[in-house]
Amino acid sequence: MQRILILGGTGFVGRVLCARMATSHAETCVRVPTRHVSHARALMALPQVELEQGNVHDEAQLTRWLRGCDAVVSLVGILHGSEARFRHVHAELPRKLAAACTQAGVRRIVHVSALGAAANAPSSYLRSKAAGEAALKASGLDVSVLRPSVMFGEEDHFLNLFARLQRWAPAVPLAGAQARFQPVWVQDVAQALVRCLEDGATAGHTFEVAGPTVYTLAELVQLAGRCTGHERLVIGLPEGLGRLQAAVMGLLPGEPLLSADNLDSMKVDNIATGGLPGLDALRIRAASPAAVAPEYLHPAYDCKRLDALRARRG
Repeated sequence: MQRILILGGTGFVGRVLCARMATSHAETCVRVPTRHVSHARALMALPQVELEQGNVHDEAQLTRWLRGCDAVVSLVGILHGSEARFRHVHAELPRKLAAACTQAGVRRIVHVSALGAAANAPSSYLRSKAAGEAALKASGLDVSVLRPSVMFGEEDHFLNLFARLQRWAPAVPLAGAQARFQPVWVQDVAQALVRCLEDGATAGHTFEVAGPTVYTLAELVQLAGRCTGHERLVIGLPEGLGRLQAAVMGLLPGEPLLSADNLDSMKVDNIATGGLPGLDALRIRAASPAAVAPEYLHPAYDCKRLDALRARRG
């Protein structure tokens, strides 16, 4: 039986990937580390998932979890934090993973980075993503890298957030309103991960994982509002007011909705460059938010309709 280690398996992409593996690769055992097993209830019902309690940043534990595995999928990521925190999660963890893979004799890694990742990028998030890619590529291991645009899907914190805001807000003041994105369905990302695991020839390649349509952030907010029947006026904020909005949100309890580093990331178009292979190279026809979002944002949401859409797309 094949065994796959999934780091970040309890997150947004990880849960979808585990569910997909359960249906398409029932003979594969999936090992998922988590700090708190109680936070992974959604995965407990999947018979081939092994939950391991521990800290993915502990290199000794990483090596132990990797023993007996055929491949590892690296999904761990954060959207907010200090430069040191981004570096810890996005750069140091891939370096530790490469070392642990070498120690455990695991050569195959499929890693999720981000569109726009570059050493000279304007944000800590994108620079740290580039550093993580570089650490894995320098390891000499068989690495496939996926660079997705912003992801949407049933449990996303993106379109769902904008939909909720518009249920009560008379208007949406929006920083970075003209920033451009090429949103990709989380199901398509999970399928791309599976294809990379299946096809060893993808090792050594980087894929730009993006949807078929480019939107401004304002257009995505409007789409979310239309899906719920509560489309509001979007008021684009100039950079100064946008920075102020981000600073105020950063003072609120919990994870901020927007940070200054997010605004720095939006200085770079979050769209495919066309210079690298995309989803079509993995035999995936990308779905648009306009086709999928109405199914899960609609007030009369019916999971059966979304299941039917998934089934039609394979």
